Amino acid sequence: MISEFAPSRRQFLRCVTAVGLYSRLGAATKRLRGAFPIMATPYTEDKAVDYEDLGREVDFMDRCGAQGMVWPQMASEYSHLSREERMQGMEVLAKAAKGKRPALVLGVQAANTEGALAYLRRADELSPDAVIAMPPTEAKSIDDFREYYRALGRATKRPFFIQTTGGASGVVPDVKFLVELCEEFPNFGYIKEEYKPVIERMTELAAHRPAVKSVFSGNAGVGMLYEMRLGFDGTMPGAPYADLYAQIWDCYQSGEHEKARELFCKLLLMINVDERIPGTRPYIMKKRGVFKTTVSRADDVKLSPAAIQEIEFNFAAVVPYLRT
Repeated sequence: MISEFAPSRRQFLRCVTAVGLYSRLGAATKRLRGAFPIMATPYTEDKAVDYEDLGREVDFMDRCGAQGMVWPQMASEYSHLSREERMQGMEVLAKAAKGKRPALVLGVQAANTEGALAYLRRADELSPDAVIAMPPTEAKSIDDFREYYRALGRATKRPFFIQTTGGASGVVPDVKFLVELCEEFPNFGYIKEEYKPVIERMTELAAHRPAVKSVFSGNAGVGMLYEMRLGFDGTMPGAPYADLYAQIWDCYQSGEHEKARELFCKLLLMINVDERIPGTRPYIMKKRGVFKTTVSRADDVKLSPAAIQEIEFNFAAVVPYLRT
Protein backbone atom coordinates (compact mmCIF):
# COMPACT_ATOMS: atom_id res chain seq x y z
CA MET A 1 0.00 0.00 0.00
CA ILE A 2 1.32 3.43 -0.94
CA SER A 3 1.29 5.93 1.90
CA GLU A 4 -0.80 9.05 1.40
CA PHE A 5 2.33 10.96 2.39
CA ALA A 6 4.48 9.40 -0.37
CA PRO A 7 5.53 12.04 -2.93
CA SER A 8 4.31 11.79 -6.48
CA ARG A 9 6.87 11.32 -9.25
CA ARG A 10 6.50 14.98 -10.19
CA GLN A 11 7.06 16.08 -6.58
CA PHE A 12 10.08 13.80 -6.31
CA LEU A 13 11.62 15.25 -9.47
CA ARG A 14 11.00 18.75 -8.19
CA CYS A 15 12.85 17.89 -4.99
CA VAL A 16 15.78 16.42 -6.89
CA THR A 17 15.94 19.49 -9.11
CA ALA A 18 15.82 21.79 -6.10
CA VAL A 19 18.61 19.89 -4.36
CA GLY A 20 20.74 20.07 -7.49
CA LEU A 21 20.12 23.78 -7.85
CA TYR A 22 20.87 24.32 -4.17
CA SER A 23 24.18 22.50 -4.62
CA ARG A 24 25.12 24.43 -7.75
CA LEU A 25 24.43 27.71 -6.00
CA GLY A 26 27.05 26.77 -3.46
CA ALA A 27 24.95 26.23 -0.35
CA ALA A 28 27.03 24.67 2.41
CA THR A 29 26.44 20.95 2.82
CA LYS A 30 28.60 20.77 5.97
CA ARG A 31 28.41 22.96 9.06
CA LEU A 32 30.92 25.78 8.91
CA ARG A 33 31.66 25.76 12.63
CA GLY A 34 34.50 24.39 14.73
CA ALA A 35 38.24 23.93 14.34
CA PHE A 36 39.32 24.55 10.74
CA PRO A 37 43.12 24.15 10.69
CA ILE A 38 45.13 25.94 8.02
CA MET A 39 46.85 23.09 6.23
CA ALA A 40 50.62 23.22 5.84
CA THR A 41 52.30 22.82 2.46
CA PRO A 42 54.70 19.86 2.24
CA TYR A 43 57.88 19.94 0.16
CA THR A 44 60.40 17.46 -1.13
CA GLU A 45 64.08 17.82 -0.19
CA ASP A 46 64.62 19.98 -3.29
CA LYS A 47 61.71 22.28 -2.26
CA ALA A 48 59.18 21.08 -4.83
CA VAL A 49 55.59 20.82 -3.58
CA ASP A 50 54.94 17.25 -2.43
CA TYR A 51 51.40 16.67 -3.69
CA GLU A 52 51.34 13.13 -2.33
CA ASP A 53 51.86 14.43 1.21
CA LEU A 54 49.37 17.23 0.60
CA GLY A 55 46.71 14.66 -0.23
CA ARG A 56 47.69 12.59 2.81
CA GLU A 57 47.27 15.66 4.98
CA VAL A 58 43.54 15.44 4.25
CA ASP A 59 43.51 11.93 5.72
CA PHE A 60 45.35 13.31 8.76
CA MET A 61 42.71 16.03 9.22
CA ASP A 62 39.96 13.45 8.92
CA ARG A 63 41.57 11.11 11.48
CA CYS A 64 42.07 14.08 13.81
CA GLY A 65 38.35 14.81 13.71
CA ALA A 66 38.85 18.36 12.43
CA GLN A 67 35.56 20.02 11.59
CA GLY A 68 37.14 21.72 8.58
CA MET A 69 40.42 22.35 6.74
CA VAL A 70 41.71 25.35 4.81
CA TRP A 71 44.39 25.74 2.10
CA PRO A 72 46.34 27.75 1.04
CA GLN A 73 46.63 30.59 3.54
CA MET A 74 49.49 32.30 5.37
CA ALA A 75 50.41 29.21 7.39
CA SER A 76 50.42 27.30 4.09
CA GLU A 77 53.15 29.64 2.77
CA TYR A 78 50.74 30.57 -0.02
CA SER A 79 52.85 33.57 -1.07
CA HIS A 80 55.71 31.17 -1.85
CA LEU A 81 53.57 29.09 -4.21
CA SER A 82 53.23 29.66 -7.94
CA ARG A 83 49.86 29.96 -9.62
CA GLU A 84 50.29 26.50 -11.14
CA GLU A 85 51.17 24.99 -7.76
CA ARG A 86 48.12 26.52 -6.12
CA MET A 87 45.84 25.33 -8.90
CA GLN A 88 47.22 21.79 -8.76
CA GLY A 89 47.12 21.78 -4.97
CA MET A 90 43.43 22.72 -4.99
CA GLU A 91 42.71 19.85 -7.37
CA VAL A 92 44.62 17.39 -5.18
CA LEU A 93 42.74 18.49 -2.07
CA ALA A 94 39.32 18.45 -3.72
CA LYS A 95 39.90 14.87 -4.86
CA ALA A 96 41.29 13.76 -1.49
CA ALA A 97 38.46 15.44 0.43
CA LYS A 98 35.66 13.52 -1.28
CA GLY A 99 33.87 11.37 1.26
CA LYS A 100 35.82 12.86 4.18
CA ARG A 101 34.17 14.50 7.17
CA PRO A 102 35.98 17.87 7.37
CA ALA A 103 34.61 20.75 5.34
CA LEU A 104 37.07 21.88 2.66
CA VAL A 105 37.73 25.62 2.34
CA LEU A 106 39.92 26.72 -0.58
CA GLY A 107 41.86 30.00 -0.49
CA VAL A 108 41.38 32.22 -3.54
CA GLN A 109 43.13 35.45 -2.47
CA ALA A 110 45.52 37.21 -4.80
CA ALA A 111 47.34 40.51 -5.10
CA ASN A 112 44.55 41.88 -7.28
CA THR A 113 41.03 41.16 -8.49
CA GLU A 114 42.04 39.49 -11.74
CA GLY A 115 44.24 36.98 -9.95
CA ALA A 116 41.64 36.21 -7.28
CA LEU A 117 38.93 35.65 -9.90
CA ALA A 118 41.10 33.07 -11.65
CA TYR A 119 41.54 31.11 -8.42
CA LEU A 120 37.87 31.50 -7.56
CA ARG A 121 36.68 30.17 -10.91
CA ARG A 122 38.86 27.07 -10.53
CA ALA A 123 37.82 26.58 -6.93
CA ASP A 124 34.15 26.80 -7.87
CA GLU A 125 34.66 24.07 -10.48
CA LEU A 126 36.09 21.83 -7.73
CA SER A 127 33.03 22.34 -5.47
CA PRO A 128 34.61 22.89 -2.04
CA ASP A 129 32.33 23.52 0.91
CA ALA A 130 33.48 27.15 1.03
CA VAL A 131 36.17 29.54 -0.15
CA ILE A 132 38.19 32.17 1.68
CA ALA A 133 40.06 35.27 0.55
CA MET A 134 42.32 37.80 2.22
CA PRO A 135 42.12 41.37 0.92
CA PRO A 136 44.28 42.30 -2.10
CA THR A 137 47.87 43.38 -1.38
CA GLU A 138 47.94 45.77 -4.34
CA ALA A 139 45.02 47.82 -2.99
CA LYS A 140 45.47 51.48 -2.11
CA SER A 141 42.20 52.14 -0.27
CA ILE A 142 39.15 50.57 1.32
CA ASP A 143 37.32 51.26 -1.96
CA ASP A 144 39.80 48.94 -3.68
CA PHE A 145 38.97 46.29 -1.09
CA ARG A 146 35.28 46.83 -1.76
CA GLU A 147 35.57 46.43 -5.53
CA TYR A 148 37.74 43.32 -5.09
CA TYR A 149 35.19 41.58 -2.88
CA ARG A 150 32.25 42.74 -4.95
CA ALA A 151 33.83 41.22 -8.05
CA LEU A 152 34.30 37.95 -6.17
CA GLY A 153 30.75 38.15 -4.81
CA ARG A 154 29.33 38.49 -8.30
CA ALA A 155 31.33 35.46 -9.43
CA THR A 156 30.13 32.87 -6.90
CA LYS A 157 27.25 31.91 -4.64
CA ARG A 158 29.46 29.55 -2.63
CA PRO A 159 29.87 30.22 1.13
CA PHE A 160 32.67 32.76 1.37
CA PHE A 161 34.98 33.60 4.28
CA ILE A 162 36.41 37.11 4.33
CA GLN A 163 39.73 37.18 6.18
CA THR A 164 40.32 40.65 7.57
CA THR A 165 44.14 40.55 7.63
CA GLY A 166 46.79 39.85 5.00
CA GLY A 167 45.90 42.63 2.58
CA ALA A 168 47.54 45.92 1.70
CA SER A 169 49.42 47.56 4.56
CA GLY A 170 47.56 50.40 6.23
CA VAL A 171 44.11 49.55 4.84
CA VAL A 172 41.90 48.12 7.58
CA PRO A 173 38.43 46.70 6.81
CA ASP A 174 36.26 47.96 9.67
CA VAL A 175 33.19 46.11 10.94
CA LYS A 176 30.78 48.38 9.07
CA PHE A 177 32.52 47.55 5.78
CA LEU A 178 32.32 43.82 6.50
CA VAL A 179 28.65 43.95 7.47
CA GLU A 180 27.80 45.88 4.31
CA LEU A 181 29.40 43.15 2.21
CA CYS A 182 27.52 40.45 4.13
CA GLU A 183 24.24 42.27 3.51
CA GLU A 184 24.98 42.79 -0.18
CA PHE A 185 26.16 39.20 -0.76
CA PRO A 186 24.40 36.70 1.57
CA ASN A 187 27.09 34.06 0.95
CA PHE A 188 29.63 36.52 2.43
CA GLY A 189 28.32 35.97 5.94
CA TYR A 190 31.51 34.21 7.09
CA ILE A 191 34.33 36.22 8.68
CA LYS A 192 37.80 35.26 9.89
CA GLU A 193 38.71 38.10 12.22
CA GLU A 194 42.31 38.78 13.25
CA TYR A 195 42.54 42.54 13.65
CA LYS A 196 42.98 43.90 17.17
CA PRO A 197 41.02 44.37 19.32
CA VAL A 198 39.92 40.91 18.14
CA ILE A 199 37.31 40.08 20.79
CA GLU A 200 35.66 43.49 20.50
CA ARG A 201 35.50 43.23 16.71
CA MET A 202 34.19 39.66 16.84
CA THR A 203 31.51 40.71 19.32
CA GLU A 204 30.43 43.59 17.12
CA LEU A 205 30.31 41.32 14.07
CA ALA A 206 28.21 38.74 15.91
CA ALA A 207 25.72 41.47 16.81
CA HIS A 208 24.86 41.65 13.12
CA ARG A 209 23.56 38.10 12.81
CA PRO A 210 21.92 36.74 10.67
CA ALA A 211 23.63 38.81 7.95
CA VAL A 212 26.86 37.68 9.62
CA LYS A 213 26.48 33.90 9.76
CA SER A 214 29.79 32.78 11.24
CA VAL A 215 32.62 34.50 13.12
CA PHE A 216 36.01 32.75 13.28
CA SER A 217 39.35 33.71 14.78
CA GLY A 218 42.94 32.88 13.84
CA ASN A 219 46.20 33.54 15.70
CA ALA A 220 46.82 29.85 16.53
CA GLY A 221 43.53 29.67 18.40
CA VAL A 222 45.04 31.25 21.53
CA GLY A 223 41.68 32.81 22.44
CA MET A 224 39.66 29.69 21.66
CA LEU A 225 38.21 28.98 25.11
CA TYR A 226 37.09 32.57 25.66
CA GLU A 227 35.70 32.79 22.13
CA MET A 228 33.60 29.66 22.62
CA ARG A 229 32.28 31.04 25.90
CA LEU A 230 31.19 34.15 23.98
CA GLY A 231 29.38 32.04 21.39
CA PHE A 232 31.62 32.50 18.37
CA ASP A 233 31.75 29.90 15.64
CA GLY A 234 35.28 28.58 15.29
CA THR A 235 38.96 29.14 14.78
CA MET A 236 41.51 28.60 12.01
CA PRO A 237 44.78 27.56 13.69
CA GLY A 238 47.80 25.63 12.38
CA ALA A 239 47.76 22.01 11.24
CA PRO A 240 50.12 20.02 13.56
CA TYR A 241 47.68 19.77 16.49
CA ALA A 242 44.41 19.51 14.57
CA ASP A 243 43.16 16.75 16.85
CA LEU A 244 43.68 18.84 19.99
CA TYR A 245 41.77 21.80 18.54
CA ALA A 246 38.96 19.51 17.36
CA GLN A 247 38.68 17.83 20.77
CA ILE A 248 38.65 21.15 22.60
CA TRP A 249 35.80 22.28 20.37
CA ASP A 250 33.87 19.02 20.77
CA CYS A 251 34.32 18.91 24.54
CA TYR A 252 33.23 22.49 25.07
CA GLN A 253 30.19 22.18 22.81
CA SER A 254 29.09 19.01 24.64
CA GLY A 255 29.37 20.70 28.04
CA GLU A 256 32.67 19.11 29.10
CA HIS A 257 34.19 22.49 29.90
CA GLU A 258 36.78 21.28 32.40
CA LYS A 259 38.09 18.68 29.96
CA ALA A 260 38.25 21.35 27.24
CA ARG A 261 40.29 23.53 29.62
CA GLU A 262 42.66 20.66 30.42
CA LEU A 263 43.28 19.98 26.73
CA PHE A 264 43.74 23.67 26.05
CA CYS A 265 46.41 23.91 28.74
CA LYS A 266 48.38 21.13 27.05
CA LEU A 267 47.94 22.75 23.65
CA LEU A 268 49.30 26.07 24.94
CA LEU A 269 52.62 24.35 25.64
CA MET A 270 53.06 23.64 21.94
CA ILE A 271 51.77 27.04 20.84
CA ASN A 272 54.40 28.61 23.08
CA VAL A 273 57.18 26.36 21.73
CA ASP A 274 56.10 27.13 18.18
CA GLU A 275 56.43 30.86 18.87
CA ARG A 276 59.85 30.48 20.51
CA ILE A 277 61.45 27.94 18.18
CA PRO A 278 61.06 28.54 14.42
CA GLY A 279 60.81 25.25 12.58
CA THR A 280 58.66 23.53 15.20
CA ARG A 281 55.64 23.12 12.93
CA PRO A 282 57.34 21.23 10.08
CA TYR A 283 59.26 19.19 12.67
CA ILE A 284 55.99 18.05 14.25
CA MET A 285 54.34 17.37 10.88
CA LYS A 286 57.19 15.00 10.04
CA LYS A 287 57.28 13.51 13.52
CA ARG A 288 53.58 12.70 13.29
CA GLY A 289 54.13 10.91 9.98
CA VAL A 290 52.20 13.38 7.83
CA PHE A 291 55.16 14.81 5.88
CA LYS A 292 58.37 13.18 4.70
CA THR A 293 60.54 16.27 5.27
CA THR A 294 60.78 19.39 7.42
CA VAL A 295 61.53 21.56 4.38
CA SER A 296 60.01 25.04 4.20
CA ARG A 297 60.30 27.71 1.53
CA ALA A 298 59.62 30.51 3.99
CA ASP A 299 62.23 29.61 6.59
CA ASP A 300 65.46 27.69 6.12
CA VAL A 301 65.79 26.55 9.73
CA LYS A 302 68.12 23.92 11.12
CA LEU A 303 67.03 22.97 14.61
CA SER A 304 69.76 22.67 17.21
CA PRO A 305 69.92 19.63 19.54
CA ALA A 306 68.76 21.88 22.38
CA ALA A 307 65.78 23.11 20.36
CA ILE A 308 64.78 19.56 19.46
CA GLN A 309 65.06 18.52 23.09
CA GLU A 310 62.74 21.36 24.12
CA ILE A 311 60.19 20.49 21.42
CA GLU A 312 60.22 16.83 22.43
CA PHE A 313 59.94 17.64 26.14
CA ASN A 314 56.77 19.68 25.62
CA PHE A 315 55.31 17.41 22.95
CA ALA A 316 55.44 14.48 25.39
CA ALA A 317 52.75 16.25 27.42
CA VAL A 318 50.26 16.25 24.53
CA VAL A 319 50.92 12.74 23.21
CA PRO A 320 48.30 11.05 25.47
CA TYR A 321 45.63 13.33 23.97
CA LEU A 322 46.40 12.79 20.28
CA ARG A 323 43.91 10.92 18.13
CA THR A 324 46.35 9.70 15.51
